[in-house]
Amino acid sequence: MKILIAEDDPVTRDSIDECLRGEGFSTLLASDGNEAIQLWRSEEPDLACLDIMMPNVDGYEVCRQIRSKDKQIPILFLSAKNEEIDVVVGLEIGADDFIRKPFGKHELLARVRSALRRSEAARDVKAPRSPNTFDIRSELTIYPAQLRAIRHSNGEEIDLSPREISILQVLSERLGEAVSRDELLNRCWGMNYYPESRTLDQHIAKLRKRICPEDGGTPLIETVRGVGYRIREHAPS
Repeated sequence: MKILIAEDDPVTRDSIDECLRGEGFSTLLASDGNEAIQLWRSEEPDLACLDIMMPNVDGYEVCRQIRSKDKQIPILFLSAKNEEIDVVVGLEIGADDFIRKPFGKHELLARVRSALRRSEAARDVKAPRSPNTFDIRSELTIYPAQLRAIRHSNGEEIDLSPREISILQVLSERLGEAVSRDELLNRCWGMNYYPESRTLDQHIAKLRKRICPEDGGTPLIETVRGVGYRIREHAPS
């Protein structure tokens, strides 16, 4: 999924960019309002994060122009302007959420995921079984567009990041086989992005906790020492 980040402060912009890319989102970076509008028109992002105080065209006007053509795209304001009137104006002109600076990585990710889920719901996506879903054994169905999984045993919804979905997709394609660390890094992060050596392990650890079997039994994702990771074709008896 592509996310537009419109922020004139380079440090803040790079921080948001790193946070979102680290979770598997693609990003489009704009340093002012004009650039943000151009990127929105040419790239059709799935979500927009807008600062309010930007050169040339402010975030409010960017929001108005986007909303005049696109009623569905989620728009989040990220701003140090935190008076009640600022929040009210932002929401009334069409923003879906308003995040006050400074904010933490986890808050940003939670709000982005929440906005994307609401957007999918507004398009009347009811999680039908389709080519855009895939199963992990008989235990989970993954819905990439909605950034979630459904546990078959009890209907529990599990939030997932794009990166986590990518890891599950690669492993599920080779069910029962060990997938090397290099292949996972290449396919889930790409040739032009080089994460730290422990990044894959950290993502796997988080993913194991999220999709842990209901009974707390053997994790779905196993470590294959000296190789990488795998999902067993069948649950251990």
